[in-house]
Amino acid sequence: MIICRAKDYDELSRRAANIIGAQIIMKPDCVLGLATGGSPVGTYKELIKRYEMGDLDFSQVSTVNLDEYRGLSPENDQSYRYFMNTNLFNHVNIDKACTHVPNGLEPDADKACADYDAIIDEMGGIDLQLLGLGHNGHIGFNEPADTFTLGTNCVDLQASTIEANTRFFASADEVPRQAYTMGIGSIMQAKKIVVVVSGKDKAKILREVVAGPITPRVPASALQLHPDVTIVADEAALSLLDAE
Repeated sequence: MIICRAKDYDELSRRAANIIGAQIIMKPDCVLGLATGGSPVGTYKELIKRYEMGDLDFSQVSTVNLDEYRGLSPENDQSYRYFMNTNLFNHVNIDKACTHVPNGLEPDADKACADYDAIIDEMGGIDLQLLGLGHNGHIGFNEPADTFTLGTNCVDLQASTIEANTRFFASADEVPRQAYTMGIGSIMQAKKIVVVVSGKDKAKILREVVAGPITPRVPASALQLHPDVTIVADEAALSLLDAE
C-alpha cells in the first residue's frame, strides 16, 4: 500500500488524475472503475481539463461505476448515472454506451446484481478502480458487517451513510434506504486501486483502514491485502497517522 501525500484537496485531485491519466495513456482501451460522492469530483475536473488540453483521449475507455441507489432512474438528478454524466461523461469524448452503472430501476435485486457482475466479467475485469472512503469505512456502499461481501449486492444503508448523503437531497427522508453496489470481492479483483481521502473528519477512519486490523467491520481494511493500492490523501486526512 502506497500513501501519496498531498497538501490539500486541489493537489490531491491533481495527483489522483495523474495516476488515472497515466492508465489511459498506457492502455487507451482500459476499463476504469469509478466512484461518486464529494471526494472524486476534483479528480474528474482535472481529467476534463486534461482532455480539453488534448492530453487525454477517452474514446476507447470503458467504465463501471461502483454503485447506484435502488429505485432512482438515470434521469433523477440524485442518481449516480446523472452524477457521472454531469461531472465527467458529458465533458469528454467517451462513448456512453461503454459506461455502466447498476440498474437502479431493476426491482429484482438478485437479477440487478447478477446482471452487473456479468457486465464486469464480459469487460475482462477492471484495470483501475477509483474509490472514496466513507466515515464508517465503507467503500462503494459496502457497509460494516460481519462478513466481507463478494459480488454486487443490495445493501441497506446505515444511518451514518444516510446522514452523510443528506446534503445532496432536500431532506434526509428523500435519501434512498437501499443501493446496489459492487462487493468487496469485485473491488479487490481490480488490477490497481486508487483511494482519494480528504479532510480531518476522515483522519480517524483512514488510520483504521491503513493501520488497524483487517475486519469486515471496517470494510476498506480489506485493501491491506491488495497488491497495488495507492491512497492519495491530504495532510488533514493523514494527521492521525502522522501523529503515531
